Amino acid sequence: MPRVLIVEDESSIAESLLFVLQAEGFATHWETLATKGLEYIQQHPVDLVIMDVGLPDITGFEACKQLRRFSEVPLIFLTARGEELDRVVGLEIGADDYVVKPFSPREVAARVKVILKRRITTNAESSTQQKSVNQEFDVDEQRKVIYFFGALLSLTKLEYQLLEYLIKRPDHVLSREQLLQAVGIANDANYDRSIDTHIKTIRSKLRQINEEADPIKTQRGFGYFYQPS
Repeated sequence: MPRVLIVEDESSIAESLLFVLQAEGFATHWETLATKGLEYIQQHPVDLVIMDVGLPDITGFEACKQLRRFSEVPLIFLTARGEELDRVVGLEIGADDYVVKPFSPREVAARVKVILKRRITTNAESSTQQKSVNQEFDVDEQRKVIYFFGALLSLTKLEYQLLEYLIKRPDHVLSREQLLQAVGIANDANYDRSIDTHIKTIRSKLRQINEEADPIKTQRGFGYFYQPS
């Protein structure tokens, strides 16, 4: 079931989107603030984001810039602005589509389906191009993607960096501090416990492909390591 995050401060708009998307078979989650939406994406798997531009805390444009630092999840902007320049800016900073209010929720749902279908097709084409489909992990450093038993993993930028770092150091226990340094986050950023959340998410995505596989191990009191099967 595809997962869609809605970041919209107007409850009437959000509720209409929730109703239509759920009726179309999507799992949904709603946040009213951009910062809360960004936090949710870092902690939960999301297939697509629908985000208002005019949010109370920071603009959707600024939120999109922050999002693209760690994730390539598809994003559709909702906005009351109709100027061509705004649409161009939204697309240039990383949005996949742009819907001007007022709009039909069913039109938005249709656009969601098109974007996700295009993404699935692209991922499938990339998967068929891999030469090594029987090994546990296959890291394509050029495209910044990782395959697990031949299936493409849907990873955020940070998840990719963490998993790649572990894969390249099999049976080597790495502390949270080492993993933070590997992804370019300062040790004093009070972020070390978030590593646990990202590892948990990575494990969940691996189990979606192979329920029996458990390659990322925990060394209690020390950190994590990759144990090849």
